Amino acid sequence: MDPAPEARPALTTLQALAALFDHALLRPDLTDDDIATGCRMAVGHGIAAVTVRPTDIELAARLLDGSSVVTASTAGFPHGASTTAVKIYEARDLVRRGAREIGLVLNTGKLLSRQFQHVEMEVLQAARACHESGARFKAILESCYLAADIKVIALKICKRCEADFVVTATGFGPSGWQPGDLPLMARVLRDVCLIEAAGAIETLDDALSAYSLGASRIGSSHTAAILDEWKARLAADSAAADSGGRFLK
Repeated sequence: MDPAPEARPALTTLQALAALFDHALLRPDLTDDDIATGCRMAVGHGIAAVTVRPTDIELAARLLDGSSVVTASTAGFPHGASTTAVKIYEARDLVRRGAREIGLVLNTGKLLSRQFQHVEMEVLQAARACHESGARFKAILESCYLAADIKVIALKICKRCEADFVVTATGFGPSGWQPGDLPLMARVLRDVCLIEAAGAIETLDDALSAYSLGASRIGSSHTAAILDEWKARLAADSAAADSGGRFLK
C-alpha cells in the first residue's frame, strides 16, 4: 500500500492556485483567436504555463514574451507513436521556435510490449535535447492504459532520465488520472521529478484533489472556469468569516 501523501501547504489565495496551472490549448478546433485569448487569460491570472500545439508555438511565444508565463508545447502528441527521430527533431524545432517546456508522450504500445529499452532511450534523448537547449522536459504518460507494474517501470525510466515533470495523461485518452496514480508517482519520483496532474481536471474540486495528492502542476483546458470558481469560494469563505466575527462580538 502506498503511504499517505504528505500534507501540502494550504492554498489561500487566487494567485496560489493560478500559479499551479498549465493551461492546455491543444484541441484541434482552436483558432488563432482562441490561442490569443487563452494566452491573455494566462498572463492576466499569472498562470505557470500555457501548452499549445506545435503549429501555434511562435504565436504563443510572441504573446507571452515578457510575462512570467512559460511557453510550452508537445512532441509525439497525443499518442506517442511517432518514431524517435521525429520526436527528437520536433522537440528541438519547438525549442528553436520559442518553447521553454516540451512534453514528450511516451510510446504506450512499446510500454505494453515491454520494450522498455526503446522507451528509455527515447526519453533520454529527448530529455538531453531539451536540457542542452535550456528547456524543461516533461514526460507524458497515458496512465489509463497502464497496469500498476508498467506504471512503476515507466516512472523509473522518467526518473533515471531526469525528467523535470511527469504528466499523468494527455487528456485525449479514454480517461484521465486516477486518485491512486498520484501517491504512486510521488513515491517513485520523490526528490527527482515533479508531478503534473492532467486529464479530466474540469472542476475546482478536481484541481484541489490533485494538489492534495501531490501534484505540483495542474494541466487543464478549464483553467479560467476553475479559477473563477476558486475566487467565488474564497469570497464566500471571507464573507462567512466576517459574519462569524460580527456574531461573536
